[in-house]
Amino acid sequence: MRFEYADVSDVGDRDDNQDRAAVAANDRAALLIAMDGMGGHVDGALAAEIGRQVVLEAFAAEHHPVFDPLGFLHLTLGRAHEAVVEAGRGVPVEQRPRATCAVCLVQDGAAYWAHLGDSRVYHIRHRAVVERTRDHTHVEQLVREGRLREEDVQGHPMRNFVDCCIGGEPAQPEMSLSLRRPLRPGDILLVCSDGVWANLRDRDIAGFWKPDGPPFAEALSALVDRAVAASAPHSDNATAAALRWLG
Repeated sequence: MRFEYADVSDVGDRDDNQDRAAVAANDRAALLIAMDGMGGHVDGALAAEIGRQVVLEAFAAEHHPVFDPLGFLHLTLGRAHEAVVEAGRGVPVEQRPRATCAVCLVQDGAAYWAHLGDSRVYHIRHRAVVERTRDHTHVEQLVREGRLREEDVQGHPMRNFVDCCIGGEPAQPEMSLSLRRPLRPGDILLVCSDGVWANLRDRDIAGFWKPDGPPFAEALSALVDRAVAASAPHSDNATAAALRWLG
């Protein structure tokens, strides 16, 4: 496989960074990870770090390309959830560590992804969004029901109320999984926390890289800087990992 990738995380206007990102890659497969520790809960950073490590270790232990990509994503995020639940054992339920997450596996000329909460996956082609994940939130449900416009999501008072995450209650959360998504040369896969998309439009995110612009890693860093600036002086942690498929 030929591709380039990068990841970046910015603390924003917060006192600490509870987000985590990673890219794991070899010549047969690549994995993008974005974890967003939920700031309203104790040890959100711990939840994000545990989640990242569980997913990275599972990917390292697999034969590549992964035989059952969607099964791998489902089982691995399930294990990440169990590990974070275990870390919160003995803590009152409302204070247990939690994190939202988005994970994307690229192999054999295709992408597969899974997410929980309001961390997102974007599939970008020719500087336009081909597809993106839909948040597990109350306001997303309002959008689907036609009771809220897409452009009104950012300012809604319940935008940050997520319906599922890793950690917290022991019951397995209901994650969303994609089907196989074939890739074309130049396609970009991006996973990010809500600190990136909260005050940017999809078109802003889709156009972060262009052939005659800065190198890929610099362009991704500039996108995160732009997201932080758009939310200042109350910006959240902003984190993204991205891969550009070359063939």
